[in-house]
Amino acid sequence: MKKLVLLLMAVVLSTTVNAQKKVGDATLPTTETYEGQTLVLNGAGVREKLWIDLYAAGLYLNEKTKDANTVLNADKPMSIKLHIVSKLISSDKMVEAVTEGFEKSTKGNTAPIQAEINKLLGFFKEDIHKNDIFDLVYLPGKGVVAYKNGTEKGVIKGREFKKALFGIWLSGDPADSGLKEDLLAGK
Repeated sequence: MKKLVLLLMAVVLSTTVNAQKKVGDATLPTTETYEGQTLVLNGAGVREKLWIDLYAAGLYLNEKTKDANTVLNADKPMSIKLHIVSKLISSDKMVEAVTEGFEKSTKGNTAPIQAEINKLLGFFKEDIHKNDIFDLVYLPGKGVVAYKNGTEKGVIKGREFKKALFGIWLSGDPADSGLKEDLLAGK
């Protein structure tokens, strides 16, 4: 009987350990469910600037891939999770970084989606603290649903916006090429 209890505990522990992934100073779940859509962690990494960890990011898809274009062009549920790990991230710095990311992602052509970008930037205007978590979830037919610490902030429609948003991390000119590789690990 004692062996059976120990075996059951080992199974439960291994399941719990596998349900999360340590990424820098953050722990990300290996699966996420949004409005009935279960997504799996495709890859995760840390965004660094000047050797300082800023946030841990995870890319969640319904099937794993190593191909950025597949993700950018897909009309399938997906999400990016940003777990803030630095006290240096402020609302102003986040808005600046996301704005720069959209410029790079769209090769400077933000005009067609500027209203959508402005709406997203509005979600980053309230104070940002270490350990805040942002989930940017694309749901086909609905748009990108933005969450902060599990609270829905709003929905932004449009596939072109979704492509530019995910392009911040996955385009040919990403925010961080090392992070792009980590997000596309597909394992």
